Amino acid sequence: MALAIFDLDNTLLGTDSDNAWGEFAVAHNIVDAQTYGARNTQFFNDYLEGRLDVKDYLDFCLEPLGRYSRDQLEQWHALFMQEKIEPFILPRAFELIARHEQAGDLTMIITATNRFVAGPIGKRYGIDIMLASECEEVDGQYTGRSFDTPCFREGKITRLQRWLQETGHSLEGAYFYSDSRNDLPLLSLVDNPVAVDPDDVLRAHAEEHGWPVISLRD
Repeated sequence: MALAIFDLDNTLLGTDSDNAWGEFAVAHNIVDAQTYGARNTQFFNDYLEGRLDVKDYLDFCLEPLGRYSRDQLEQWHALFMQEKIEPFILPRAFELIARHEQAGDLTMIITATNRFVAGPIGKRYGIDIMLASECEEVDGQYTGRSFDTPCFREGKITRLQRWLQETGHSLEGAYFYSDSRNDLPLLSLVDNPVAVDPDDVLRAHAEEHGWPVISLRD
């Protein structure tokens, strides 16, 4: 049994759920449109260009979670799934996941997106194991802060290696599917790296190293 590891945003999903949540929060007056919207866009551009300060971003995007009850946040998230996620669910992603499961592989998602946003999306794809950037909770409510190593760039390796130690699994024969230059550290570590609808930097790297390049889009 090999691990089949998937990035989430713009890999299994045809959009970036972290950025989409920011857009949703602005549209529904969860945050101040003028100040939050501009910073959300800037952070997203930083991510695309490979220069995101992930700790600053987590401080920014998680702070609003500390202002609302868990029930209210979950109601908003259900609406977010309808408005911002369902239109970007990729049927070919389900097919790829199914092929790995039929082969006896263990599927998991590893994403820089925080667990509040990403968790229900992983369940939508039928994948139970997820490593994500973590949201601190106290007495069942979010504090608006993160904890643990952010699940981003080399942090994905740190979190994955800990999970491997805790579960007894190994990376022998593992696959990792991603669209982003930010995932080159983990892609370079696994036996079977696959570039999925990649950005320009990842595409060039994949072609240079003979990695498969696939698309899950129509």
